[in-house]
Amino acid sequence: MYKRSREYISCNIAGQSHWDIAEVFGELKPGSKLKLKAESDNPYDPNAVAVYYKGVKIGFVPRAQNETISLLLAYGHKDVFKAYVLAVDPSRDLEHRVTMRINVRDAR
Repeated sequence: MYKRSREYISCNIAGQSHWDIAEVFGELKPGSKLKLKAESDNPYDPNAVAVYYKGVKIGFVPRAQNETISLLLAYGHKDVFKAYVLAVDPSRDLEHRVTMRINVRDAR
């Protein structure tokens, strides 16, 4: 069966405790759309991919999973990936409260 997109990765948003996720945490629900942005000038990781919700940086794609995403975003393929909240669990520790899914979209 044909699907317009398929799962690329599911992961926790890295660095949740270091960014502004508290500003929007109450709004995050499964299915909430997220925006990915390559941060090639990041001093800690040249492949960093920031995760935004409504213009607020809430963390990053984990380093172990960001290289291909970073490369494609840096080369202008902004519509290749669709990211959204998969799960929210306020009872978990700060680094594991929000899980996201990133799908790769068929451009045909």
